[in-house]
Amino acid sequence: MAADRRTPPRDLPVVETVDASFLEGLLGYNARRASLAVIDVFLRRMAPYGLRPVDFSVLSLVVHNPGITSRQLCTSLGILPPNLVNLVAALERRGLLERHPHPRDGRATGLHPTAEGRRLMDEAERTAAALEAETAARLSATELRTLLKLLRKVYAAD
Repeated sequence: MAADRRTPPRDLPVVETVDASFLEGLLGYNARRASLAVIDVFLRRMAPYGLRPVDFSVLSLVVHNPGITSRQLCTSLGILPPNLVNLVAALERRGLLERHPHPRDGRATGLHPTAEGRRLMDEAERTAAALEAETAARLSATELRTLLKLLRKVYAAD
């Protein structure tokens, strides 16, 4: 006869406090949890600008590095070239960036922000800085600098 599902056997353990110590000792788990906390706020705050995290990153690099090439963008952001093509095209259609021939490499195209792209990123970057400050409010300035330095050591080759 099958056991009654509504009445558990008396010898089953009851979890009063969750032991997440193994997960909390993993870099990936902690990085993902921290990322989710920031990304959730980022997505809501960037919605008025129509920017996803990758759009924000691409446009920020173009604004701060006028004439940057697609190859340089891919290297800086860890994006595959085929994935960048559609991103750049979408930002170009929105009038946020434009392409110009590279002055030294006839095969390359430099990406340049438009006036609208600069204006949008000025506002979006102020918003991003504010949300980052709010999200990291539990960290001291020194702790935040240390955290950023350590995270870059994980993903950067240099």
